Amino acid sequence: MVPVPNSTAVTWPEPERSPCMVGIFPVVYYSVLLGLGLPVNILTAVALSRLATRTKKSSYWYLLALTTSDILTQVFIIFVGFILQTAILARAVPRAFVHIVNVLEFTANHASIWVTVLLTVDRYVALCHPLRYRTVSYPRRTRRIIAAVFAVALATGIPFYWWLDAWRDADPPTALDRVLKWVHCVTIYFLPCSIFLAANSVIIHKLKQRGRSGGRRPHRGKTTALLLAVTAVFIVLWAPRTAVMMCHLYVASVKRDWRVHLALDVANMAAMLNTTLNFFLYCFVSDTFRRAVSEVLRAHAWHGLRHGGARLVSPTLSPSQLLGTACSARGCRHAGVSVLTQHPVGPCPRDAAPLCPQSCGAGGGGSSQPLSSSNSAAKPPPGLGPGELRSPGEEAM
Repeated sequence: MVPVPNSTAVTWPEPERSPCMVGIFPVVYYSVLLGLGLPVNILTAVALSRLATRTKKSSYWYLLALTTSDILTQVFIIFVGFILQTAILARAVPRAFVHIVNVLEFTANHASIWVTVLLTVDRYVALCHPLRYRTVSYPRRTRRIIAAVFAVALATGIPFYWWLDAWRDADPPTALDRVLKWVHCVTIYFLPCSIFLAANSVIIHKLKQRGRSGGRRPHRGKTTALLLAVTAVFIVLWAPRTAVMMCHLYVASVKRDWRVHLALDVANMAAMLNTTLNFFLYCFVSDTFRRAVSEVLRAHAWHGLRHGGARLVSPTLSPSQLLGTACSARGCRHAGVSVLTQHPVGPCPRDAAPLCPQSCGAGGGGSSQPLSSSNSAAKPPPGLGPGELRSPGEEAM
């Protein structure tokens, strides 16, 4: 998290001010991180919202909430807190604005971390108490729990209205400053990491027991692997910032020691990298997520094609194009036939009847019929593999 000052009227002495050792690199780094992370997180949110609505699985709702909180973190911390306030406005902002940004930054930060805790607890219950999980985990309850976590995150962010900026804290920290920094470190690192390590240890032990027993490999393996990857990346990337905060409290000031200044710069950049990596972890682990992302991109490309220039009709239509226009007027759907226009035309040509036997026969009757009820019932919903139609308690990526 990028610290911000509490006031524009700073009275600390300047002679011992530590220099910024990284120069303009943080500005470039955060700009690239925002330019890359915000689009991929929005794409992730759209794909996960489709999967959550389609499959009714609680793990997708938690991942969607995690992505939403990452978007808020990027907007409030990276864009508003660093790029806008620090780099563009050079900290020349009203005190009230700084305090409100503090609250929003800590709220987004707490929500992101504690939604990950929820996902960890959800995976623990699903693997270690599957029968109970089937009765307590369903979308409506999951959404309520997520809403409660965001409300608690806002409540825990309000006390940080009085957060003292580490960058300008040259004097020994006050009692209030010590309390807030300790609460911050416990809330965003020590307590969540304790839960991650305890729950993940039990989950790994349970999976090893199942493997030794020779039982069938559980369908939830990919979701568990994704959870382990997300929590491991968080522990690694947020450890430097927590260590620097402890050093700032008890060893040296960021303002007076250039080494602490440099360490805090690097630690903040590492912590903010966590908001962008989840998309790539999902793509690496989950086939289902990759298919959902492909669906979103194809739908976006098709939408742009239709509204861009696809309505222009060629003067001479090929037989396949003529078939597409004729059958589109009757609701016939062919895979691979391009539809260039929607204007009504005559009945389907007789020689094209074998291509659309269900919706427009050789005689050109205009009624549209379903392809095959048995075939359509046997196919899984779009975005799911053949082995992913499971009971509500089973979670798979």
